[in-house]
Amino acid sequence: MEILEQQGHNVTVAPTTGPNMAGAMARAQIAGGADLIVVAGGDGTINEAAEGIIGTQVPLGILPAGTANVLATEMQLGGSLEKVARRLGDLRPRRISVGHITCDGGRVARHFLLMAGVGLDAHVVYKLNAALKARTGKFAYWVAGWSLLGRRLAEFDVEIAGERRKCSFALLSKVRNYGGDFEIARNVTLLHDQFEVVLFEGGSSTRYVKYFAGMALNRLSGMRGVTVVRADRVKISPADERQARVQIDGELGGILPAEIRIVPDALTLLAPDGYGE
Repeated sequence: MEILEQQGHNVTVAPTTGPNMAGAMARAQIAGGADLIVVAGGDGTINEAAEGIIGTQVPLGILPAGTANVLATEMQLGGSLEKVARRLGDLRPRRISVGHITCDGGRVARHFLLMAGVGLDAHVVYKLNAALKARTGKFAYWVAGWSLLGRRLAEFDVEIAGERRKCSFALLSKVRNYGGDFEIARNVTLLHDQFEVVLFEGGSSTRYVKYFAGMALNRLSGMRGVTVVRADRVKISPADERQARVQIDGELGGILPAEIRIVPDALTLLAPDGYGE
């Protein structure tokens, strides 16, 4: 925090003491006159804090931590917390849109900065072993993912601009980076007012071996069974009795049905000069 003080900020440090607290803490700091909120944490913590900032003009800065900080990777803010903190004064405030999702029968209504995933990846998050994640980081996601191989996946209907498609994994993304290591959406940035929507067909998990290879080789676009479209509003409903889950910025969000939309001009984010250009 000495670095922020050297940059001319009056600094108040407010550590979170549990989940679902960062948003209320950010709102309280803004009500008390804060002119900048800096969050040190992973994508989940940043998501929580953003809920308290969205709709205001107060900028959000991030200091990357967590298992896989997709937001930091997207903006190429790598390195230690201290290194990124020294760069905060050089970042530009950029006004961005965010996503909003309503699901689980209306019991869940949340914003998100990065992405919402329905189906396969949300089920991986659901199956994740928290103790293994604490010990091994990203490896725990691979374990959860490969445990689904050979199983039948829940399918659901995705409605975009009046057209319906049936799939088992839908990714609605505002960023190119996925999970810190890969790119699925290739032509979107935080500055766009649409999602890049990537839809994967097929109820068999073995099909995802081919999809994963296509992702690794940058050949998803045009691959049979994969649809890539742009949209600012999407409705998703179950196709059968099996339950399909939703993940929001890497955290479990609820179950279908879901409505997901863009909220324009929602948040001021500190980003590197030239990001998205």
